[in-house]
Amino acid sequence: MASQSRSISSPPSPKAQTQSSDPQPTIHGISLTPLTQCAHWHSPLDIIAVKHACCRKFYACISCHNALETDHKPRVWEKKNWEEKAVFCGKCKRIWSVREYVNGENEEDGTPRCGDCGAGWNPGCKKHWGLYFDLEGGL
Repeated sequence: MASQSRSISSPPSPKAQTQSSDPQPTIHGISLTPLTQCAHWHSPLDIIAVKHACCRKFYACISCHNALETDHKPRVWEKKNWEEKAVFCGKCKRIWSVREYVNGENEEDGTPRCGDCGAGWNPGCKKHWGLYFDLEGGL
């Protein structure tokens, strides 16, 4: 399935697409919204995209990556590379390092949030961190 390029302000379509707005990175995924929600994850808190260590492209989720990157398998960010700016907040467009993201701020109820704009991020994402980040030996 080929990706289509579109501006962040464009309405989503059910096809694979990318979002781009200079100087921000291009975000890849399926049925993307302007906040980076996708066909797989689309709650109000699903507003991050992760740069994948294998292809260095930002994807809304691992399922979007796997559907669109058929020539390789995903690879996690090794701890020695956790300073890499690899987590994109779909609300304020700030890019966080892996370390900043996994050690990030939380609301009183435990919901992770963006340290810049305060947008809440899905706490369930933590269950999937091992798909993106090397968690051997803890954080």
